[in-house]
Amino acid sequence: MSAAARRRQLAEALARAAGSLQRERYEHVHEVRTKSASIDLVTEVDQACETLILEALRAQCPTDAVLAEEGGGDDRADAAWRWVIDPLDGTMNYAHGYPRFCVSIGVEHDGIATLGVVYDPLLDEMFAATRGEGASLNGRPLRVSNEDTLGRALLATGFAYDVHHSRDDNLDHFARFVKRARGIRRDGSAALDLCYVAAGRFDAYWELKLQPWDAAAGALIVCEAGGRVSDFSDALAALPREIVASNGRLHGAMLEVLRG
Repeated sequence: MSAAARRRQLAEALARAAGSLQRERYEHVHEVRTKSASIDLVTEVDQACETLILEALRAQCPTDAVLAEEGGGDDRADAAWRWVIDPLDGTMNYAHGYPRFCVSIGVEHDGIATLGVVYDPLLDEMFAATRGEGASLNGRPLRVSNEDTLGRALLATGFAYDVHHSRDDNLDHFARFVKRARGIRRDGSAALDLCYVAAGRFDAYWELKLQPWDAAAGALIVCEAGGRVSDFSDALAALPREIVASNGRLHGAMLEVLRG
C-alpha cells in the first residue's frame, strides 16, 4: 500500500471515530465558548475530536505536520506530509442542534493537496478523494452536475465570523445571486457545501475569508469529481481566502456575478 493510500485509510478511520463522538453527544448540553467573535464558537466536542485525531496521528504518523483548527497540531515547514484538520466543521450548527456538521481532513504532500475526507456522522456519508483517482461518496463515484444555466442553478454560500462589523461581508454578492440563481442555501458548513457541489446537489458555491481547514478536503473532492475551484479572479490557489467552486460549466457566470 502506498503512503497516500495508508494515510487515506487512516483519515477515513479517524473521521469516522470523531464523527461517532459527535453523534453520541449531539443535542446534549454543551460547554460553549467564543473565539474571534461572538458567533465564532467552540465546544468541548470540538476539542475532544481534535484530541482524538491528534493523538492517533502522533502515534501513527509522527513525522507528519498537522494544522488543526483548535491549535493543537504541530505545523512544520520541513515535513513532507501535512494534515489540515477541522475536527468539527459547523460548530454553531452543532451547538444549536442543527443537523449540518462534519469532520474534515485534508492531507498535502510536498505542499500539494493529495487527499481529502469529509464525514457527515448523522447521514453516515463519507466523501473522499485522492488526487488523480476521482472522488467518491461511501465508495460510489461522484460527479458534479451538468447544469449550465445560472438561472436554473442551486447555489450555496456562507458568511465570515466578522460579518457583524466588516464591510466586506458577502451581502453584495448574495443580493446579486438571489436575483440570478434558482435558489441559494446557507447551511453553515463549508466542507459539506463543497462536497455537495462534488455530488451535484449544489451546482456552485462561493464564500469569503475561509481558513485552510475549511476547504483543504472539500476543494480537492470538487476537483476530483470533475468540478473547478478558484478565487474570484479565476486564479488557482491551494486554499484561497476567497473561493468559488462549481461544476465547471457555471464557473464563468459565477465569476461574472462575483466581480460585480
